[in-house]
Amino acid sequence: MKVCLISSSGGHFSQLKEIANSFPEKDVAIISEKIPDTSNDSINYYLKQQDRKRRDFLLILIFNLIKSFYLFLKINPDYVISTGAGSVLPFLIIAKFFKKKIIFLESYSKTTSPTVTGKIVYRFADRFYVQWETMLKVYPKAIYKGGIY
Repeated sequence: MKVCLISSSGGHFSQLKEIANSFPEKDVAIISEKIPDTSNDSINYYLKQQDRKRRDFLLILIFNLIKSFYLFLKINPDYVISTGAGSVLPFLIIAKFFKKKIIFLESYSKTTSPTVTGKIVYRFADRFYVQWETMLKVYPKAIYKGGIY
């Protein structure tokens, strides 16, 4: 079983590292954004940081889409687990197209409103987890098991 863990940087990546500890290292590929706080040995592959507010957003989105397709073919995961945000969307959509299992964990910081990524992924994720019981009002079909921290 091959597992791909993918997230953007910051708090999303911190949660992803918590999840990564549950898997044998040889069975997991980790993808995140390349910025100073994520440049470490635990990340196997990098995407560009994607911010909707930047002028070059569309170019970075296209780059991440192409690279995500390449990485997906290279890794060929059975499961993709993600904590968000935007830069993960191309990879998740590609994985779903190839009928891979998608597990998504909505952001810990969201207690009453959804993330943009969460709203999109909720529609096609095989499992969708929230970390606050109040988020079940936003995502009625989500699974609540508590927070990672």
